[in-house]
Amino acid sequence: MSHDRDAVALSPIELQVNGRTVRTEARPGARLLDVLRAAGHTEVKEGCGEGECGACTVWLDGRAVCSCLVLAESAAGCAVTTVACRERPDFAALQAALVRETGTQCGFCTPGIVLAAAELIERQPDPDEAEIRAALSGNLCRCTGYTRIVSAVHNAAAARRRERAP
Repeated sequence: MSHDRDAVALSPIELQVNGRTVRTEARPGARLLDVLRAAGHTEVKEGCGEGECGACTVWLDGRAVCSCLVLAESAAGCAVTTVACRERPDFAALQAALVRETGTQCGFCTPGIVLAAAELIERQPDPDEAEIRAALSGNLCRCTGYTRIVSAVHNAAAARRRERAP
């Protein structure tokens, strides 16, 4: 018995992920999150699947987005940056600051927090507490209080300013 009528045609999709070309196929309506994870980018986590927790945050052409809300087809040809991007030393610096401040526990939320914080620091090199909290408002952490996370972002921003000072 043939199930051809149930078969869904896959569409080719090409993305630039962390500076490397990823060519894959996806079903119509597939989420960017699923395509990234299928391509081995397990640093992108699925939390709520509704854009509420921030665990699946990636940069899409330089802007932080919840990859569970982005259709893979709409990301074709775009630059996708995950927390694993080695060309972004600021990501590693933010991760180190979170560790120093004990702003992580299970680590599930950390990739999304790092990407949201890095976007903030690029836009506002000297963020105050309110700006940090606003930038992180889309990231849910169930293990820590946000005080240490906010402190880590503040310290990472200060360290970056010192590095760039003449």
